[in-house]
Amino acid sequence: MKKTFELDFRGRKLVVETGELAKQASGAVVVRYGDTVVLSTVVVSKTANVLSDFFPLMVLYQEKLYSVGKIPGGFIKRESRPTDAATLAARMIDRPMRPMFPEDFKNEVQIVNTILSVDPDNSPEMAAMFGSSLATSISKIPFDGPIAGVKVGRVNGEFVINPTVEQAELSDIELTVAGTVDAINMVEAGSKEVSEDDMLEALMFGHEAIKELCAFQKEIMAEVGQEKMEYEVLEISDEVRKGVTEYCAKKLDEALRIKDKLTKYNAIDALKEEVVAKYEEENSHLDDEELKKLLTSVKLVFGEIEYEIFRTIVVKEKQRADGRAMTEIRPISTDIDLLPRTHGSALFTRGETQSLSVTTLGALGEHQILDGLDLETEKRFMLHYNFPQFSVGETGRYGAPGRREIGHGALGERALAQVIPSEDEFPYTIRVVSEILESNGSSSQASICAGCMSLMAAGVPIKAPVAGIAMGLITYGDDYTILTDIQGMEDHLGDMDFKVAGTRDGICALQMDIKIKGITKDILKEALAQAKVARMEILDKIETQIPEPRKEVSKYAPKTVTFMIDPLKIKEVIGKGGETITRIILEASNVTAVNDINAVKVDLEDDGRVVIYHTSKEIIEKTANMIKDIVRTPEEGKIYNGKVVKIIDAGCFVEIWPGCEGMVHISELNTERVEKVTDIVKEGDEIIVKCMGYDKRGRLNFSRKAAIK
Repeated sequence: MKKTFELDFRGRKLVVETGELAKQASGAVVVRYGDTVVLSTVVVSKTANVLSDFFPLMVLYQEKLYSVGKIPGGFIKRESRPTDAATLAARMIDRPMRPMFPEDFKNEVQIVNTILSVDPDNSPEMAAMFGSSLATSISKIPFDGPIAGVKVGRVNGEFVINPTVEQAELSDIELTVAGTVDAINMVEAGSKEVSEDDMLEALMFGHEAIKELCAFQKEIMAEVGQEKMEYEVLEISDEVRKGVTEYCAKKLDEALRIKDKLTKYNAIDALKEEVVAKYEEENSHLDDEELKKLLTSVKLVFGEIEYEIFRTIVVKEKQRADGRAMTEIRPISTDIDLLPRTHGSALFTRGETQSLSVTTLGALGEHQILDGLDLETEKRFMLHYNFPQFSVGETGRYGAPGRREIGHGALGERALAQVIPSEDEFPYTIRVVSEILESNGSSSQASICAGCMSLMAAGVPIKAPVAGIAMGLITYGDDYTILTDIQGMEDHLGDMDFKVAGTRDGICALQMDIKIKGITKDILKEALAQAKVARMEILDKIETQIPEPRKEVSKYAPKTVTFMIDPLKIKEVIGKGGETITRIILEASNVTAVNDINAVKVDLEDDGRVVIYHTSKEIIEKTANMIKDIVRTPEEGKIYNGKVVKIIDAGCFVEIWPGCEGMVHISELNTERVEKVTDIVKEGDEIIVKCMGYDKRGRLNFSRKAAIK
């Protein structure tokens, strides 16, 4: 039976419907937020793979272009692979929900959000996060929620929850924060160099709104929630726990104190294989199923011991595996101009993490076209992140970028976008590619540092250098330690990955993921303050390598000239079927095809702006003059040098510049009577003429007689 619940959420109506749609799912709700409508469903498998070492959770965010009245582009005309925006939205929902499931729960769970209608002023992402949590909370699936999320903006110094499109354009903070009634457990933010105190205030402001949404979910759960299911777990005997601990605890403690990453990992893996082989040999009499369960138990206990020892070393002994102090950054080295033919390149190495970033400049017409639900349809600044398996000394999958690569690229892009010059200041499409060549934690922040240097090396006049740092949190009972510049193991075995990027004046981007159920305001404040100190240290290194953006772009980058013409003249420049602009490009560049790599590029904007790109300033100048000739208007009464291009009985046509012709009537050819036009001029002759203006039919008239008087 359909049930409807309603909340006045900060002046906007939030309506939840359940019991009518998708009734065969384990849980399903329709969330209506203004005119935004999202169907959130969750399904759980009947069986569990208790021998698995991970929780099989899948979160999907399915954009339907009909939701914004669009027909998909391309030939197929149906939605295909998720857009980057959809992938990021799915990740944003997954991250705060995943820590809320029981650690020993191994049944597969699939959460599917179908976006049915979109009102741009009412976020479908936040509606989907709310729906995902509620559908799971009212289902039989064990889930320690609810969770909720909101967007926070700041307009004219005032914080706003879930800002409208108009408010978002005026906002200096673009923050998404998620959490439970008790604590924050996910953060994603971009901001225009905002202070740590202001960002913390925004986070707390968002958390107050989250509490309201969680309370609303609890009301619905009380009325329609199902009893939670019993689920299969792997029981580990005390005998196995004791035996594995006695055999490997001391050796594992020694391995965890090795400083070199690969040596450490190899020692841990070898010890794990050793203890597994021991139990396999001693229990070879068991059947296959029982032996698999036993060996899985051994591996799980090994992991628990590793977890405990690691925490003891860091929190109790205040030691890090590589010997650094808690606030110490790994050794940093930088370099620029490694690649001679690219427009800008830089290498940033921090410990065993290394990013090679390359900047490419292109014409504005080379911007990215976005075929999604947002009002934004194009993007002129992009940062792409690539993580090959060789960067961690492994083999693995190669192909299209995965969710992690898209997410890391988006974080780097968000950080650097805050300092990218406007289109008017720097009329280029800008692409930065980060190639991760080595990784041991915080490769996304290395991408920001290397990307910043490559932009400056390419001559992009960014407002200020940007650096990024990843902070970690290790808890042990009531104690905790915040770590600066975490490496892979500190991320894998830790409780928080808190990435902060910014300039000397403030924060440009934030991202926080945690594995525990939430963190407090005091921990956030301490982490932000510690990150600021580290950021300044890294900025010192960057500015030592390249203090400011170069004044000129690379000789291999396209140079540019911008000027304005009368918007009504754009059609004349383009010509019928594009023939005029094609002729200009071919003649000016001395090529035979407009798509030739050496062809000049011309962008014609609707407001009359003309932007010309080429590596040769001479070709740019020639192209600009040809366009200006077409749109130039002759002045009445002015004398021009011209060339006779055609002769007729009534006179001749004279071209005073390419594309601008007028007629000299036979009576205007000479001060004396002229019998035949050819008595005075021939085709190809150069003569002077005076502009007599336009006749009633809009034809341009010249006079040689008036010019030679």
